[in-house]
Amino acid sequence: MTKHQVSGKANTSHVGTIIAVRGSVVDMCFEHELPPIHSLLRAGKDDDVAIEVMAQSDAHHVRGIALTPTQGLARGMQVKDTEGPLQQPVGKAILSRMFDVFGNTIDHGPPLENVQWRSVHNEPPSLLRRSTHSEVFETGIKAIDVLTPLERGGKAGLFGGAGVGKTVLLTEMIHNMIGHQQGVSIFCGIGERSREGEELYREMKAAGVLPNMVMIFAQMNEPPGARFRVGHAALTMAEYFRDDEHRDILLLIDNIFRFIQAGSEVSGLMGQMPSRLGYQPTMSTELAALEERIANTESGAITSLQAVYVPADDFTDPAAVHTFSHLSASIVLSRKRASEGLFPAIDPLQSSSKMVTPGIVGEHHYNLAQAIRRTLAQYAELKDIIAMLGLEQLSPEDRKIVARARQLERFLTQPFFTTEQFTNLSGKLVSLEDALDGCERILADEFKDMPESALYMIGAISEAQEKVDASHHKKPHSDTKEHPSEETAHDIDDT
Repeated sequence: MTKHQVSGKANTSHVGTIIAVRGSVVDMCFEHELPPIHSLLRAGKDDDVAIEVMAQSDAHHVRGIALTPTQGLARGMQVKDTEGPLQQPVGKAILSRMFDVFGNTIDHGPPLENVQWRSVHNEPPSLLRRSTHSEVFETGIKAIDVLTPLERGGKAGLFGGAGVGKTVLLTEMIHNMIGHQQGVSIFCGIGERSREGEELYREMKAAGVLPNMVMIFAQMNEPPGARFRVGHAALTMAEYFRDDEHRDILLLIDNIFRFIQAGSEVSGLMGQMPSRLGYQPTMSTELAALEERIANTESGAITSLQAVYVPADDFTDPAAVHTFSHLSASIVLSRKRASEGLFPAIDPLQSSSKMVTPGIVGEHHYNLAQAIRRTLAQYAELKDIIAMLGLEQLSPEDRKIVARARQLERFLTQPFFTTEQFTNLSGKLVSLEDALDGCERILADEFKDMPESALYMIGAISEAQEKVDASHHKKPHSDTKEHPSEETAHDIDDT
């Protein structure tokens, strides 16, 4: 395949003329036959500028958005209709490869062979084809499996501002799940940092999970048209593995807010009137068109994890609100917890999952999750009193609640495989049974005499005693606190 795949040779009836170029917006005139909406057009010296038709102004004029930079375009230049939409390669040959929005490989590997090219514009599966069976998708991350379990074939969102750990959590999930799930992982980078894609490629290659993975990127320096379409391109690949290969897919999107942002840029460039806070009036429709294609059918499931940047940590922002409505689990990352060194920085009181019901996770898990939330909520209420009057003014029962909550917070931290090089802590994969057992024993005050630091950054609860025993072998003056936030750790007793 050539670098710029087209679905048919252009003849004179499919050749038009550029009449205006305004940034990424290109107005064109076709004398004979207007190209349909979503057609891919080619222009420029070597047909290196790709333009997607977004609107037909009248009988001879169309307006398109460029998916590539428009340098070199000028009025009067020819533009060719490829007689088809934007297409993506699908097939077993795309595994372990990295692509851009046009289906070109960008990993310097050999040319693609034995692939089909399919349109990125597809309808979601019909209601009759969808599966309604609910099943938990284990991740090996304690805070998620216990409090906000994911749904196999569902959509989960990672909400948080800049720098609270969304991308790290996504990459950890790839690492944990690709090993024991016999499926395919597709990583879709929408408008994120270029170095993150390169780092992810190297990490996945080193971990040996690349053979079951596909990566597709439209980085933040690319035009809005490319960032707006890369999500659809990734879904085309995912649908192939689900419908043709009958495999389960883990689709990771980083970051779905950048998709909305790209749509807002495209809408503004096209001259549409913005709605609240400057977003496009069609935001809800555009997001639904993408999200509804992520579905669980009788042939396989697409389980999606989506990082969602929250502007200024404002969860009432329309982008966050509209994304919430599509998700079966919402994992909210807290800047305050990140600043305290509690990683993953998941806020257990703001995060939620529709899977936490007795009918799905079981009575025992459900009751335990509710008890954990209740303890953490009571601690949150007591924090104001502690700040004003001090811990000594609390009743003995309240002190016990504070001690349990602080131990739970530390037990729900976990060292990640993907951050070993930064933390010097080996990553841990924790089964749901071990995670539930640890939380249950903490709530039963089994570790009330143990320092909080022993529960910080461990896997199963059995490692806490090993940590205490190891610290006893050190000299007293070499003892250091695990984290500055633990200065008051040993002040809490169970009087």
